[in-house]
Amino acid sequence: MTILQITSLLIVLAGLFGAINYLFLKLPTAIGILLVALLSSLGVMGLDMAVPSLGMAAAVRTEVSGIEFSDALLEGMLGLLLFAGALHVRIADLRAQWRLVFLMATIGIALSTVIVGVGFSWLTGMPLLVALVFGSLVSPTDPVAVLGVLREANLPRSLETKIAGESLFNDGVGYVVFLVLVGMAFPEDGSQAGGLADAARLFVQEALGGAALGLILGWLTFRIMRRIDDYSLEVLLTLGLAFGGYELAVYLHVSAPIMAVCAGLLIGDVGTRHGMSEQTRHYVEAFWKLIDEILNAVLFLMIGFEVFAIAFEAEFLIAGMLSIALTLLARLAAVAVPVLLLKPFRSFSSGVIPIMTWGGLKGGISVALALSLPESDWKAPILTATYMIVIFSIIVQGLTVTRLANRMGRSPEMV
Repeated sequence: MTILQITSLLIVLAGLFGAINYLFLKLPTAIGILLVALLSSLGVMGLDMAVPSLGMAAAVRTEVSGIEFSDALLEGMLGLLLFAGALHVRIADLRAQWRLVFLMATIGIALSTVIVGVGFSWLTGMPLLVALVFGSLVSPTDPVAVLGVLREANLPRSLETKIAGESLFNDGVGYVVFLVLVGMAFPEDGSQAGGLADAARLFVQEALGGAALGLILGWLTFRIMRRIDDYSLEVLLTLGLAFGGYELAVYLHVSAPIMAVCAGLLIGDVGTRHGMSEQTRHYVEAFWKLIDEILNAVLFLMIGFEVFAIAFEAEFLIAGMLSIALTLLARLAAVAVPVLLLKPFRSFSSGVIPIMTWGGLKGGISVALALSLPESDWKAPILTATYMIVIFSIIVQGLTVTRLANRMGRSPEMV
Protein backbone atom coordinates (compact mmCIF):
# COMPACT_ATOMS: atom_id res chain seq x y z
CA MET A 1 0.00 0.00 0.00
CA THR A 2 1.12 3.56 -0.68
CA ILE A 3 1.48 6.22 2.02
CA LEU A 4 -1.71 7.89 0.79
CA GLN A 5 -3.64 4.62 0.89
CA ILE A 6 -2.41 3.81 4.41
CA THR A 7 -3.25 7.32 5.64
CA SER A 8 -6.71 7.17 4.08
CA LEU A 9 -7.39 3.76 5.65
CA LEU A 10 -6.28 4.92 9.10
CA ILE A 11 -8.47 8.04 8.95
CA VAL A 12 -11.49 6.04 7.76
CA LEU A 13 -11.04 3.43 10.51
CA ALA A 14 -10.46 6.10 13.17
CA GLY A 15 -13.71 7.79 12.16
CA LEU A 16 -15.61 4.48 12.03
CA PHE A 17 -14.31 3.22 15.38
CA GLY A 18 -14.90 6.66 16.90
CA ALA A 19 -18.54 6.48 15.77
CA ILE A 20 -18.90 2.98 17.25
CA ASN A 21 -17.51 4.25 20.54
CA TYR A 22 -19.75 7.33 20.53
CA LEU A 23 -22.90 5.32 19.81
CA PHE A 24 -22.29 2.27 21.97
CA LEU A 25 -19.34 2.39 24.39
CA LYS A 26 -19.50 6.12 25.23
CA LEU A 27 -15.92 6.16 26.52
CA PRO A 28 -13.47 9.05 26.10
CA THR A 29 -12.84 9.22 22.36
CA ALA A 30 -9.16 8.18 22.24
CA ILE A 31 -9.59 5.34 24.74
CA GLY A 32 -12.75 4.14 22.99
CA ILE A 33 -11.02 4.03 19.60
CA LEU A 34 -8.11 2.12 21.13
CA LEU A 35 -10.44 -0.41 22.74
CA VAL A 36 -12.47 -0.98 19.55
CA ALA A 37 -9.26 -1.40 17.52
CA LEU A 38 -7.83 -3.82 20.08
CA LEU A 39 -11.02 -5.90 20.23
CA SER A 40 -11.20 -5.94 16.43
CA SER A 41 -7.60 -7.13 16.22
CA LEU A 42 -8.16 -9.85 18.81
CA GLY A 43 -11.34 -10.85 16.94
CA VAL A 44 -9.37 -11.29 13.71
CA MET A 45 -6.82 -13.41 15.58
CA GLY A 46 -9.55 -15.54 17.12
CA LEU A 47 -11.28 -16.05 13.78
CA ASP A 48 -7.96 -17.00 12.21
CA MET A 49 -7.37 -19.61 14.91
CA ALA A 50 -10.86 -21.03 14.38
CA VAL A 51 -10.53 -21.09 10.57
CA PRO A 52 -6.77 -21.24 9.78
CA SER A 53 -7.38 -21.41 6.04
CA LEU A 54 -8.53 -17.78 6.02
CA GLY A 55 -5.03 -16.47 6.78
CA MET A 56 -6.50 -13.14 7.92
CA ALA A 57 -4.16 -12.59 10.85
CA ALA A 58 -1.07 -13.04 8.70
CA ALA A 59 -2.41 -10.64 6.08
CA VAL A 60 -3.29 -7.98 8.66
CA ARG A 61 0.07 -8.49 10.42
CA THR A 62 1.85 -7.83 7.14
CA GLU A 63 -0.07 -4.60 6.59
CA VAL A 64 0.45 -3.45 10.21
CA SER A 65 4.19 -4.11 9.91
CA GLY A 66 4.24 -2.06 6.72
CA ILE A 67 2.95 1.02 8.56
CA GLU A 68 6.26 1.35 10.49
CA PHE A 69 4.59 2.54 13.69
CA SER A 70 7.87 3.64 15.26
CA ASP A 71 8.85 5.89 12.34
CA ALA A 72 5.31 7.21 11.88
CA LEU A 73 5.15 8.36 15.51
CA LEU A 74 8.71 9.36 16.36
CA GLU A 75 9.49 11.05 13.04
CA GLY A 76 6.05 12.20 11.94
CA MET A 77 3.27 12.64 14.47
CA LEU A 78 5.15 13.25 17.71
CA GLY A 79 6.35 16.78 16.92
CA LEU A 80 2.83 17.95 16.08
CA LEU A 81 1.30 16.26 19.14
CA LEU A 82 3.87 17.67 21.58
CA PHE A 83 3.64 21.15 20.07
CA ALA A 84 -0.17 21.04 20.26
CA GLY A 85 -0.08 19.83 23.87
CA ALA A 86 2.43 22.47 24.97
CA LEU A 87 0.35 25.28 23.42
CA HIS A 88 -2.28 24.83 26.14
CA VAL A 89 0.10 24.89 29.13
CA ARG A 90 0.66 28.33 30.61
CA ILE A 91 4.22 29.26 31.56
CA ALA A 92 2.99 31.06 34.70
CA ASP A 93 1.24 27.89 35.89
CA LEU A 94 4.29 25.80 35.03
CA ARG A 95 6.61 28.24 36.84
CA ALA A 96 4.59 27.75 40.02
CA GLN A 97 5.15 23.98 39.80
CA TRP A 98 8.63 23.98 38.24
CA ARG A 99 10.47 22.42 41.18
CA LEU A 100 8.26 19.34 41.26
CA VAL A 101 8.18 19.10 37.46
CA PHE A 102 11.99 19.35 37.29
CA LEU A 103 12.59 16.75 40.00
CA MET A 104 10.12 14.30 38.49
CA ALA A 105 11.61 14.73 35.02
CA THR A 106 15.14 14.06 36.32
CA ILE A 107 15.35 12.20 39.62
CA GLY A 108 11.98 10.58 38.97
CA ILE A 109 13.01 9.21 35.57
CA ALA A 110 16.33 7.95 36.96
CA LEU A 111 14.66 6.20 39.92
CA SER A 112 11.99 4.60 37.76
CA THR A 113 14.51 3.42 35.15
CA VAL A 114 16.66 1.74 37.79
CA ILE A 115 13.74 0.13 39.66
CA VAL A 116 12.12 -1.24 36.50
CA GLY A 117 15.47 -2.29 35.02
CA VAL A 118 16.69 -4.16 38.09
CA GLY A 119 13.28 -5.77 38.65
CA PHE A 120 12.83 -6.84 35.03
CA SER A 121 16.36 -8.25 34.92
CA TRP A 122 15.57 -10.33 38.00
CA LEU A 123 12.24 -11.49 36.55
CA THR A 124 13.54 -12.52 33.13
CA GLY A 125 17.27 -13.12 33.52
CA MET A 126 17.88 -10.34 31.01
CA PRO A 127 21.28 -8.59 31.14
CA LEU A 128 21.01 -5.58 33.45
CA LEU A 129 22.01 -3.02 30.84
CA VAL A 130 19.39 -4.29 28.39
CA ALA A 131 16.79 -4.32 31.19
CA LEU A 132 17.68 -0.69 31.97
CA VAL A 133 16.85 0.13 28.34
CA PHE A 134 13.40 -1.36 28.98
CA GLY A 135 13.16 0.70 32.18
CA SER A 136 13.99 3.88 30.29
CA LEU A 137 11.32 3.38 27.64
CA VAL A 138 8.46 2.64 30.08
CA SER A 139 9.42 5.19 32.76
CA PRO A 140 8.35 8.46 31.09
CA THR A 141 4.67 9.29 31.18
CA ASP A 142 3.32 9.75 27.68
CA PRO A 143 2.18 13.38 27.12
CA VAL A 144 -0.13 12.32 24.29
CA ALA A 145 -1.99 9.81 26.47
CA VAL A 146 -1.89 12.04 29.56
CA LEU A 147 -3.17 15.19 27.83
CA GLY A 148 -5.86 13.18 26.03
CA VAL A 149 -7.20 11.91 29.36
CA LEU A 150 -6.80 15.26 31.15
CA ARG A 151 -9.20 16.84 28.67
CA GLU A 152 -11.90 14.50 29.98
CA ALA A 153 -10.89 14.37 33.66
CA ASN A 154 -11.62 17.97 34.77
CA LEU A 155 -8.90 17.92 37.43
CA PRO A 156 -7.93 20.99 39.51
CA ARG A 157 -5.74 23.39 37.54
CA SER A 158 -2.67 23.04 39.77
CA LEU A 159 -2.79 19.25 39.66
CA GLU A 160 -3.38 19.27 35.90
CA THR A 161 -0.34 21.51 35.44
CA LYS A 162 1.81 19.12 37.50
CA ILE A 163 0.79 16.08 35.46
CA ALA A 164 0.82 17.81 32.07
CA GLY A 165 4.08 19.69 32.66
CA GLU A 166 5.86 16.62 33.97
CA SER A 167 4.67 14.47 31.06
CA LEU A 168 5.81 17.03 28.48
CA PHE A 169 9.32 17.31 29.87
CA ASN A 170 10.02 13.82 31.20
CA ASP A 171 9.11 12.43 27.79
CA GLY A 172 11.98 14.36 26.20
CA VAL A 173 14.38 13.53 29.05
CA GLY A 174 13.35 9.86 28.98
CA TYR A 175 13.95 9.71 25.23
CA VAL A 176 17.48 11.04 25.71
CA VAL A 177 18.14 8.49 28.50
CA PHE A 178 16.84 5.77 26.16
CA LEU A 179 19.22 6.84 23.38
CA VAL A 180 22.18 6.84 25.80
CA LEU A 181 21.37 3.38 27.17
CA VAL A 182 20.71 1.89 23.73
CA GLY A 183 24.11 3.14 22.60
CA MET A 184 25.70 1.38 25.59
CA ALA A 185 23.65 -1.84 25.43
CA PHE A 186 23.67 -2.35 21.65
CA PRO A 187 26.95 -0.83 20.38
CA GLU A 188 26.94 -3.17 17.39
CA ASP A 189 23.98 -1.32 15.82
CA GLY A 190 26.10 1.72 15.11
CA SER A 191 24.85 3.79 18.02
CA GLN A 192 27.31 5.88 19.92
CA ALA A 193 28.79 3.79 22.70
CA GLY A 194 31.14 4.82 25.47
CA GLY A 195 31.49 5.42 29.15
CA LEU A 196 29.71 7.70 31.56
CA ALA A 197 31.51 10.78 30.25
CA ASP A 198 30.23 10.13 26.71
CA ALA A 199 26.75 9.42 28.05
CA ALA A 200 26.73 12.67 30.04
CA ARG A 201 27.96 14.65 27.04
CA LEU A 202 25.26 13.15 24.81
CA PHE A 203 22.59 13.86 27.44
CA VAL A 204 23.60 17.53 27.73
CA GLN A 205 23.82 17.90 23.95
CA GLU A 206 20.39 16.37 23.37
CA ALA A 207 18.47 17.93 26.26
CA LEU A 208 19.95 21.43 26.43
CA GLY A 209 20.40 21.62 22.67
CA GLY A 210 16.74 20.73 22.10
CA ALA A 211 15.55 23.32 24.62
CA ALA A 212 17.75 26.04 23.15
CA LEU A 213 16.67 25.28 19.59
CA GLY A 214 12.98 25.30 20.56
CA LEU A 215 13.24 28.64 22.33
CA ILE A 216 15.24 30.23 19.49
CA LEU A 217 12.89 29.03 16.74
CA GLY A 218 9.83 29.87 18.83
CA TRP A 219 11.14 33.40 19.48
CA LEU A 220 11.94 33.98 15.79
CA THR A 221 8.48 32.79 14.79
CA PHE A 222 6.90 35.01 17.43
CA ARG A 223 8.83 38.06 16.13
CA ILE A 224 7.59 37.37 12.59
CA MET A 225 4.00 36.88 13.78
CA ARG A 226 4.05 40.24 15.58
CA ARG A 227 4.50 41.95 12.21
CA ILE A 228 1.64 40.07 10.53
CA ASP A 229 -2.12 40.24 10.98
CA ASP A 230 -3.33 37.39 8.77
CA TYR A 231 -4.71 34.42 10.70
CA SER A 232 -4.27 31.89 7.89
CA LEU A 233 -0.61 32.84 7.42
CA GLU A 234 0.04 32.79 11.16
CA VAL A 235 -1.50 29.33 11.48
CA LEU A 236 0.81 28.27 8.64
CA LEU A 237 3.81 29.72 10.49
CA THR A 238 3.04 27.67 13.62
CA LEU A 239 2.64 24.55 11.48
CA GLY A 240 6.00 25.26 9.84
CA LEU A 241 7.57 25.75 13.26
CA ALA A 242 6.31 22.38 14.50
CA PHE A 243 7.22 20.45 11.33
CA GLY A 244 10.43 22.24 10.36
CA GLY A 245 11.75 22.67 13.89
CA TYR A 246 11.29 18.98 14.67
CA GLU A 247 13.13 17.88 11.53
CA LEU A 248 15.90 20.44 12.13
CA ALA A 249 16.36 19.08 15.67
CA VAL A 250 16.69 15.54 14.27
CA TYR A 251 19.25 16.78 11.73
CA LEU A 252 21.27 18.61 14.42
CA HIS A 253 21.15 15.59 16.76
CA VAL A 254 19.41 17.44 19.58
CA SER A 255 16.22 16.36 21.33
CA ALA A 256 13.33 16.93 18.92
CA PRO A 257 10.64 16.27 21.59
CA ILE A 258 12.14 18.88 23.94
CA MET A 259 12.40 21.32 21.01
CA ALA A 260 8.71 20.86 20.22
CA VAL A 261 7.68 21.36 23.86
CA CYS A 262 9.76 24.53 24.35
CA ALA A 263 8.60 26.06 21.06
CA GLY A 264 4.98 25.21 21.86
CA LEU A 265 5.19 26.72 25.34
CA LEU A 266 6.63 29.97 23.99
CA ILE A 267 4.09 30.35 21.18
CA GLY A 268 1.18 29.25 23.38
CA ASP A 269 1.96 31.76 26.09
CA VAL A 270 4.05 34.69 24.86
CA GLY A 271 2.96 34.35 21.24
CA THR A 272 -0.78 34.28 21.92
CA ARG A 273 -0.62 37.23 24.34
CA HIS A 274 1.72 39.55 22.45
CA GLY A 275 1.91 38.36 18.85
CA MET A 276 -1.65 37.52 17.80
CA SER A 277 -4.92 39.33 17.38
CA GLU A 278 -8.02 37.90 19.01
CA GLN A 279 -9.15 36.42 15.68
CA THR A 280 -5.74 34.82 15.05
CA ARG A 281 -5.65 33.41 18.57
CA HIS A 282 -9.03 31.80 18.03
CA TYR A 283 -8.01 30.21 14.74
CA VAL A 284 -4.61 29.03 16.00
CA GLU A 285 -6.12 27.39 19.08
CA ALA A 286 -8.95 25.82 17.07
CA PHE A 287 -6.56 24.54 14.39
CA TRP A 288 -4.17 22.90 16.84
CA LYS A 289 -6.99 21.46 18.92
CA LEU A 290 -8.35 19.80 15.78
CA ILE A 291 -4.90 18.54 14.76
CA ASP A 292 -4.39 17.19 18.27
CA GLU A 293 -7.69 15.32 18.33
CA ILE A 294 -7.33 13.84 14.82
CA LEU A 295 -3.77 12.65 15.41
CA ASN A 296 -4.72 11.30 18.83
CA ALA A 297 -7.52 9.26 17.26
CA VAL A 298 -5.19 7.85 14.59
CA LEU A 299 -2.42 7.16 17.11
CA PHE A 300 -4.67 5.26 19.52
CA LEU A 301 -6.09 3.31 16.58
CA MET A 302 -2.55 2.31 15.60
CA ILE A 303 -1.74 1.26 19.18
CA GLY A 304 -4.73 -1.07 19.10
CA PHE A 305 -3.49 -2.66 15.87
CA GLU A 306 0.05 -3.13 17.19
CA VAL A 307 -1.16 -6.18 19.13
CA PHE A 308 -0.24 -8.07 15.94
CA ALA A 309 3.42 -7.21 16.59
CA ILE A 310 3.71 -8.83 20.02
CA ALA A 311 4.67 -12.43 20.79
CA PHE A 312 1.96 -14.45 22.55
CA GLU A 313 4.29 -16.75 24.47
CA ALA A 314 3.37 -17.74 28.03
CA GLU A 315 6.66 -16.64 29.62
CA PHE A 316 6.49 -13.25 27.87
CA LEU A 317 2.88 -12.71 28.95
CA ILE A 318 3.67 -13.62 32.57
CA ALA A 319 6.65 -11.25 32.58
CA GLY A 320 4.40 -8.57 31.07
CA MET A 321 1.77 -8.95 33.79
CA LEU A 322 4.41 -8.77 36.54
CA SER A 323 6.03 -5.76 34.87
CA ILE A 324 2.74 -3.84 35.16
CA ALA A 325 3.02 -4.01 38.96
CA LEU A 326 6.74 -3.26 38.74
CA THR A 327 6.11 -0.15 36.64
CA LEU A 328 3.46 1.12 39.06
CA LEU A 329 5.88 0.64 41.96
CA ALA A 330 8.56 2.55 40.05
CA ARG A 331 6.07 5.31 39.25
CA LEU A 332 5.16 5.58 42.94
CA ALA A 333 8.84 6.08 43.80
CA ALA A 334 9.24 8.61 40.96
CA VAL A 335 6.37 10.69 42.41
CA ALA A 336 6.86 10.17 46.15
CA VAL A 337 10.57 10.97 46.35
CA PRO A 338 10.33 14.44 44.69
CA VAL A 339 7.22 15.29 46.73
CA LEU A 340 8.91 14.25 49.99
CA LEU A 341 12.03 16.25 49.07
CA LEU A 342 9.91 19.37 48.59
CA LYS A 343 7.58 18.91 51.59
CA PRO A 344 9.77 20.93 54.00
CA PHE A 345 9.44 23.93 51.65
CA ARG A 346 5.81 23.76 50.58
CA SER A 347 2.56 21.95 51.37
CA PHE A 348 0.94 19.20 49.34
CA SER A 349 -2.49 17.66 49.46
CA SER A 350 -2.60 14.07 50.69
CA GLY A 351 -4.04 13.07 47.31
CA VAL A 352 -1.14 14.28 45.16
CA ILE A 353 1.00 11.14 45.35
CA PRO A 354 -1.71 8.55 44.59
CA ILE A 355 -3.35 10.66 41.87
CA MET A 356 -0.07 11.48 40.11
CA THR A 357 1.05 7.87 40.44
CA TRP A 358 -2.14 6.52 38.87
CA GLY A 359 -2.34 9.40 36.39
CA GLY A 360 1.14 8.79 34.97
CA LEU A 361 -0.04 7.04 31.81
CA LYS A 362 2.21 5.24 29.35
CA GLY A 363 1.38 5.37 25.66
CA GLY A 364 2.42 5.07 22.05
CA ILE A 365 5.89 6.55 22.57
CA SER A 366 6.88 3.55 24.72
CA VAL A 367 5.63 1.13 22.06
CA ALA A 368 7.44 3.06 19.33
CA LEU A 369 10.71 3.01 21.25
CA ALA A 370 10.38 -0.73 21.89
CA LEU A 371 9.76 -1.34 18.19
CA SER A 372 12.83 0.75 17.31
CA LEU A 373 15.20 -1.47 19.32
CA PRO A 374 17.85 -3.39 17.38
CA GLU A 375 16.96 -7.00 16.65
CA SER A 376 18.05 -9.31 19.47
CA ASP A 377 16.78 -12.21 21.56
CA TRP A 378 15.46 -9.70 24.10
CA LYS A 379 13.38 -7.52 21.78
CA ALA A 380 10.30 -9.80 21.81
CA PRO A 381 9.89 -9.94 25.63
CA ILE A 382 10.55 -6.19 25.90
CA LEU A 383 7.96 -5.38 23.21
CA THR A 384 5.36 -7.73 24.72
CA ALA A 385 5.81 -6.33 28.24
CA THR A 386 5.77 -2.74 26.96
CA TYR A 387 2.55 -3.29 25.03
CA MET A 388 0.82 -4.88 28.04
CA ILE A 389 1.89 -1.98 30.28
CA VAL A 390 0.61 0.58 27.76
CA ILE A 391 -2.75 -1.13 27.25
CA PHE A 392 -3.30 -1.47 31.02
CA SER A 393 -2.22 2.13 31.57
CA ILE A 394 -4.45 3.72 28.95
CA ILE A 395 -7.57 1.62 29.48
CA VAL A 396 -7.55 0.82 33.22
CA GLN A 397 -5.72 3.85 34.64
CA GLY A 398 -7.09 6.26 32.03
CA LEU A 399 -10.69 5.32 32.77
CA THR A 400 -10.34 5.45 36.57
CA VAL A 401 -8.06 8.43 37.30
CA THR A 402 -11.02 10.82 37.51
CA ARG A 403 -12.81 8.50 39.93
CA LEU A 404 -9.66 8.32 42.05
CA ALA A 405 -9.38 12.12 42.07
CA ASN A 406 -12.98 12.39 43.26
CA ARG A 407 -12.41 9.80 45.98
CA MET A 408 -9.27 11.59 47.21
CA GLY A 409 -11.26 14.78 47.68
CA ARG A 410 -10.71 16.84 44.58
CA SER A 411 -10.69 20.55 45.32
CA PRO A 412 -9.35 23.75 43.78
CA GLU A 413 -6.89 24.04 46.68
CA MET A 414 -5.16 20.80 45.82
CA VAL A 415 -1.46 21.62 45.25
